[in-house]
Amino acid sequence: MTVLDRYLGRQLLFGTLISLVNLLTLLGVMMLFDELGDVGKGRYTTGYAFLFVMMSLPRYAYELFPITALLGSLAGLGALANNSELTAMRAAGISMGRIVMSMMRTGLIMMAAAFVLGEVIAPPAEEYAQQMRSDLISQQITLRSRYGFWARDGHSFINIRKILPGTTLEDVVIYEFDEQGNLKLATHADFAQYQGDKWQLSGIRQTLFSEGRTEVKILEKSSWSSLLNPDLLKVVVVKPHMLPVWGLYRYIRFMRDNGQDANQYEVAFWGKILSPLVTLAMLFLSAPFLFGSMRTVGIGQRIFVGSLMGVVFFLVNKAISYMAVVYSLNALFAAAFPGLVVMALAFWSMRRVH
Repeated sequence: MTVLDRYLGRQLLFGTLISLVNLLTLLGVMMLFDELGDVGKGRYTTGYAFLFVMMSLPRYAYELFPITALLGSLAGLGALANNSELTAMRAAGISMGRIVMSMMRTGLIMMAAAFVLGEVIAPPAEEYAQQMRSDLISQQITLRSRYGFWARDGHSFINIRKILPGTTLEDVVIYEFDEQGNLKLATHADFAQYQGDKWQLSGIRQTLFSEGRTEVKILEKSSWSSLLNPDLLKVVVVKPHMLPVWGLYRYIRFMRDNGQDANQYEVAFWGKILSPLVTLAMLFLSAPFLFGSMRTVGIGQRIFVGSLMGVVFFLVNKAISYMAVVYSLNALFAAAFPGLVVMALAFWSMRRVH
């Protein structure tokens, strides 16, 4: 890298870091206030609430990284524009394309750091945070695996193979043990639906274990009282943002092999794949504002415009993701469309600047 690349890179990295810290601080305070409402439930204390927020922030940092890259470029390099340093660079024979290329090189370094944060650090950190929160509030032991969801309820262990929308479970097995740890009853239900304060089981096959023999019963319906509730299942269900790219790929194949709808996870998969390109598009979008009519405005106005564009992009991106899941749109299109719009807007703005 040349002296120019290092100088522009430092300004861009510093602006991005400051923007990221400010956004995460604001978001962390809001999350902490929200978590304080659950303090006192079970063994969930203020310290655990603070730990939960801190462990969840890496995922939000990864999701907000394209926006912080835009803000960092407008704030960090905007100071150079205000001091006419960018104008001096161009007067010295350095083209606009050369300056933009230097921004893209720094963007590649930032993307590498974001990849490590979002794919290596964030998924296990948030999984641990969610598991910790669930265990402390419900005081139940839960475990998620690719073969289903496990929970402990007293002397019973519950395995759920599929969680359907709402409060319906499919393919549920309940293993009941006595105080000595001996299996006494195994119940398999095709479906379970939460009604009132109990689960209503249907399609039941029970196996009773006693000394030297087993007895099998077939029941059409039965009620089941358990501490396991829909709120807990919302915590232990596999959420797309809690999986890295390779985890999403494996889980999508697993769901397809079992005839399940994987569209929600496909949208998340392609969103993660295309996230680096969206970051570069955001950096490219900031260039027209640095060289165009906004080069003489204050840093506050520049950050305001950048924040507005970032919020609009975030909302549009989320809206299209939800629409893709609800209306079964193509996952690749849903993930790529916002980034393509940003890139088209950036090229159009650059032509106007020229």
